[in-house]
Amino acid sequence: MNWWKPEIYMKNAPVRQVRSAVIQTIRRYFDTRGFTAVDTPYLQPAPSDEVHLKCFQAGEFYLHTSPELAMKKLLVAGEKKIYQICHAYRDEPVSDTHAPEFTMLEWYRTDTDYSAMMRDTINIVRQCVKKCGVQQLKHKGRICDPFKRWQKLTVAQAFKKYAHVNLWAKDLRLEAERIGIQCSDSDTWEDVFFRIMLNRVEDKLGDGVPTILCEYPTQLGALARQKPNDARVCERFEVYACGVELCNAFSELTDAVEQRQRFRANYAERKRLYGWDDPMDEEFLSALDYGMPNASGNALGVDRLIMLIAGVDKLVDTVWVPCKK
Repeated sequence: MNWWKPEIYMKNAPVRQVRSAVIQTIRRYFDTRGFTAVDTPYLQPAPSDEVHLKCFQAGEFYLHTSPELAMKKLLVAGEKKIYQICHAYRDEPVSDTHAPEFTMLEWYRTDTDYSAMMRDTINIVRQCVKKCGVQQLKHKGRICDPFKRWQKLTVAQAFKKYAHVNLWAKDLRLEAERIGIQCSDSDTWEDVFFRIMLNRVEDKLGDGVPTILCEYPTQLGALARQKPNDARVCERFEVYACGVELCNAFSELTDAVEQRQRFRANYAERKRLYGWDDPMDEEFLSALDYGMPNASGNALGVDRLIMLIAGVDKLVDTVWVPCKK
């Protein structure tokens, strides 16, 4: 069936203008602050280290789910401030906020922690919104004003505020069942965490003003540094606007021994759950052995930001060429 129609392309012209303005603004932000624009290979020798993230495989290589590991190798090689706007690929179904191919912004600063990423994110979002001539972010009838003071909550505070749950309870499963979330005996702590997060917390974030959700439990930050004064959490944050996650940032873990242990645990869990038996990125681990400087990094979904600025409901409506589901 011939589904291609020129009017579909012309209908998306205003969104394409937003995309162009957003990407120009992002590049200007980093170029005027002494960052080096980099372009790392999309084909990588190993998949993502995240337990539940499935990659596309291309022969003996994997299409990257983000340029993270490749960019960190550049930090080890001596780069100080780098950024990249690229396409990333994740083998997951299309939804209102997901697509198997999407545009990602990723950037790193050495000699900083995740607070530097918070400041960058606030500035980038505000500048992109202003460049596009709008005042608010919008999604499905919800609004969010990035020019007001952003809300900042720890994950534990958000669980208490929105789910009335003590994140550090001895048995999180009992806390979940108390508020009506069904769990099974086979559920791990992480399974229960995400059930509460997705069913009671996430949709409440970013109403009126953006929310910086920070200090995730350490086991949910595979590449993030532990907080020095509280080993239960890591220096990681995400930003939400209108219930939509925009970015994921953290102070980088630079300890090669600990990073290898975390990778091994994640890959073992992936094999247990899904039967995936993929290789680890030994080149990245060797780079950490060589010595990575203290740094912070952030990955921001450009298509999601465009979606919120343009006020469209679906991420696929932000791409240059319409996607057929």
